[in-house]
Amino acid sequence: MGAAGELPHSHHLIRIDVDQRVILSGIVECHQSHFVLPRKLMTALTDKQARFVAEYLVDLNATQAAIRAGYSRTTAQQQGSRLLLNVVVKAAIAERQEKVAAKLEITQEMIVAELAKIGFANMLDYVSIGADGDPFVSLGGMTRDQAAAVAEVTVEDFKDGRGEDARDVRKIKFKLHDKKAALVDLGKHLGMFKDQVEHTGNITVEVVRFSDEK
Repeated sequence: MGAAGELPHSHHLIRIDVDQRVILSGIVECHQSHFVLPRKLMTALTDKQARFVAEYLVDLNATQAAIRAGYSRTTAQQQGSRLLLNVVVKAAIAERQEKVAAKLEITQEMIVAELAKIGFANMLDYVSIGADGDPFVSLGGMTRDQAAAVAEVTVEDFKDGRGEDARDVRKIKFKLHDKKAALVDLGKHLGMFKDQVEHTGNITVEVVRFSDEK
């Protein structure tokens, strides 16, 4: 690789393969300030990769997306993980996600705010404690932000007892969204947690230089 000053005059694509199990894109990300991947390379997907990108954006499940894209069920999990680490595939997914976000006018701040509503929800926002120490559901004062953390509310009316002793009972149950998952997603979004990938086997690095000269 040439001197740092020469890099802006040419584009470099770094391909790293680990025993065909995973594409290690971390090196590319570490050097992203030194070069720009050409847009035509970003969209140069094979038909299967393009199908995977489209399917992955449906439910963000890499394994199922790989299966629906035509990869073998036996190796779908490995293929899905490998594809998500492929530089070109990652760029295509990011580009599609940006287009969707722009169309829906969704910002990162909006996503973080919604995750925070779930992650920092407190049971006492929805339950009151009586004088006898028994808790009871109290949703009358629930705000819009507090409601964002509620996944489900179930109201059940039934008779308790028999005959003249029977009484009407209303049972209210509610369920909050996964607080821990929201906090983990929020932490990842803010860069507090870093995923670590263990690579085994021989690593082959191929550096391909693309000249800007026509």
